[in-house]
Amino acid sequence: MTSSRIVIHGIPLSGHAHRVVNFASILGLPYDVVPAPAAVRATPAFLALNPLGQIPVLQDGDVVLSDSNAILVYLARRYGGGAPWLPDEPVAQAQVQRWLSIGAGEMRFGPAAARALTLWGGTGSLAEAQAIARRLLAFMEHHLAGRSYLVADHPTIADISAYTYVALAPEGRISLEPYPLVRAWLARIQALPGFVAMQTSALPAEA
Repeated sequence: MTSSRIVIHGIPLSGHAHRVVNFASILGLPYDVVPAPAAVRATPAFLALNPLGQIPVLQDGDVVLSDSNAILVYLARRYGGGAPWLPDEPVAQAQVQRWLSIGAGEMRFGPAAARALTLWGGTGSLAEAQAIARRLLAFMEHHLAGRSYLVADHPTIADISAYTYVALAPEGRISLEPYPLVRAWLARIQALPGFVAMQTSALPAEA
């Protein structure tokens, strides 16, 4: 357990920041969230923490890390109490890495992009992002047949990484109704001790 409070720079509607906040809470770590809206992220002080100007950023004593999945790896290794959150067994560890890559790939360009385009607009095709999201959800539905979690018989950081943007898919006008196994998996993550729900928009969901 850390002797000082971890600092997480982010904003309430950031799914990437939520990954870190949620995992820190599940691990029982003391932490503070420091708001980092766009104006803050352009300041020299923030850019000294992350020259790319992106959130989340984690400060743990002298350690400064950015990228949500990299932070999950760090927290799992430093505070996860052994291997379960990031298994040592080579195949399981590779499978976790695969899901972290999906989190930075299909998850980002699918449900995360669809949500961002729906809520805030911007360039890009909403229909294309929704199509990527639905392919990903169909893949996850098939993958979860006979499984409780994505990699092992217990949750890993693969589940923590994937959870947020799947749970928020309805904010990108993507229904989760066709995916009962995915919805059951989401419920298992939500039932973990210490789980923190993410703030959602007031936008009504639509299929």
